[in-house]
Amino acid sequence: MLNRITLAPIRTGLIGAAALALSGCVSFEADLPTSLLTLQSTANAPVGSGAQAGGEGGAGSIAVLTPETPAKLDVVRVPVNVSQTEIAYLQDAVWVEKPARLFRRLLGETLRTRSPALIVDSDDTPTLAAKTVRGTLLEMGYDASASSVIIRYEAIVTDADGKAVSRRFEGRESGVLPESGSVGPALNRVANTVAGEVADWVVAGA
Repeated sequence: MLNRITLAPIRTGLIGAAALALSGCVSFEADLPTSLLTLQSTANAPVGSGAQAGGEGGAGSIAVLTPETPAKLDVVRVPVNVSQTEIAYLQDAVWVEKPARLFRRLLGETLRTRSPALIVDSDDTPTLAAKTVRGTLLEMGYDASASSVIIRYEAIVTDADGKAVSRRFEGRESGVLPESGSVGPALNRVANTVAGEVADWVVAGA
């Protein structure tokens, strides 16, 4: 079920022939979800593990910043790409917090399993990082035309000398039903895949 909005300028009334095809699944009321979605890392640092930045034997540090997002992702809903000019929101699919912060923590946890560096993925940064990972979370939702979930992340890594490099990452999973119970787990799988690719790129010396 979908709650629809449009990317065109706001007008009274509804637009778009595509909406007619989805009319049976469209709701304009904010129904309370029975559960909330989150991202869970499949690569977890073991209990008791740690890292040191600075001093003798330190491995440096990597700061992971919250990605920028377009307006459609600056909410706790799961967007659905209906057409090139129109999106909807998947009914009953609500994140526990905004997708950008969820992805940031997932990437941070993934980096902890791949690097000996101190990973800082919170707003509290106690040390000047040797590397900073920032970027834009361009897509994290459902593509109705392909029955797939998609995550697209433009990553930028900056070192202590100011050198910056960027790379775009994308993951998809097809054959996903437009339902919260299907989309949520699929997005979690794809997010872990993308986070793994980003982490490997960062550790390899992006």
